[in-house]
Amino acid sequence: MTEDLNGSVVVITGASSGIGRAAALTFAGEGANVALAARREEALLEVAAECEAAGGRALAVPTDVTDEGAVEELARRAVEQFGRIDVWVNNAGTSLFSRFEEAPMDEYRRVIETDLFGCIYGAQAALRRFREQGSGVLINTSSVVAKASQPYTSAYVIAKFGVRALGESLRQELILDGARDIQVCTIMPASIDTPFFQHAANRTGRATKALNPVYDAERVAKTMVRCAKRPKREVIVGGAGRMLALQHTLSLGLYERMAARMIDRDHFQDSPASPGPGNLFEPMEEGTGVSGGWKPDGKSSAGRAALVGVAVAVPALLGWRWLRRASR
Repeated sequence: MTEDLNGSVVVITGASSGIGRAAALTFAGEGANVALAARREEALLEVAAECEAAGGRALAVPTDVTDEGAVEELARRAVEQFGRIDVWVNNAGTSLFSRFEEAPMDEYRRVIETDLFGCIYGAQAALRRFREQGSGVLINTSSVVAKASQPYTSAYVIAKFGVRALGESLRQELILDGARDIQVCTIMPASIDTPFFQHAANRTGRATKALNPVYDAERVAKTMVRCAKRPKREVIVGGAGRMLALQHTLSLGLYERMAARMIDRDHFQDSPASPGPGNLFEPMEEGTGVSGGWKPDGKSSAGRAALVGVAVAVPALLGWRWLRRASR
């Protein structure tokens, strides 16, 4: 594509906080014009003002991505304002922490509607414009759980597996069409420091937290910018995520046993939590920043190092065992 994003037009969903807000500011810092979408209008207007201060023009369009018509209107408004769409970032997402059998089905469905169908609606709106223009980059935010699953968030995992699958299918259709200048990228972040966990629905009775190690949202945003300039099919953000995906590939049984216990131990705080739907059906006033305050302090950094050590050592051990068996 191009190394220069100055003057390009970028649509970003889920832009009122977390990764989306970081992406908006990072693209604006590159001189891009940004069309920002989320349900919280006041927060969107704040981000838009920050983006313009960073060097880009900004348009705030309050949007619920579960509404196909609203997503199409977002695309129409972006083209009306800026003349075209060069990059579309599907980033809106939410989650539900619950054992599968105990999950309220309306909440379960809402996660999939937001995380998967919101991405589908965005992809359709973007690809219509890209085909008319003959070029464009679609960036879908999935998760490392699309490579290495986890317990307690099965609706989220299903949706993120679906987002990754969507990317594969779209790339194949574009190959058949000879549309070489239309690219589809899938970003798969590991555990990121955002308000995502404060916003998630919770039916476990335990307060949730970001899984260690925790990475900065700006790291994901910079990956998105790099993909806009030089598209890649799939990118995992965070070394621990790459190691877990490798372990999942080398030994699924061992990964499932280890991950189940690790998630049960490290994804929750030592405090109870009242059950609630989080931001699934209505946006929450709190949590409009990029960070969710989950970066580990000095004490928990030791736990982070230990986790990374396990993530690195186990795949290495499995690979060594595989080579020994293969050489016999």
